Amino acid sequence: AESIIGLFKTEVINFFGPWKSIGQVEWETLKWVSWYNSERLHSAIGYTTPQEAEDAFYENLNGHDKAA
Repeated sequence: AESIIGLFKTEVINFFGPWKSIGQVEWETLKWVSWYNSERLHSAIGYTTPQEAEDAFYENLNGHDKAA
């Protein structure tokens, strides 16, 4: 978790600051978390997005249920 916090601080807090309000920080945090969880390419899962990997996992899981 510490490396993710460091990544967030580098990519959002330090890059987009200084901040005028807590609302700006909250909004940018929500956008970054959404990107991180659904759109970024991840090397450990074959340079696909986490959302694509999750969809493929459940499709594969459902395919095994149909075959049985």
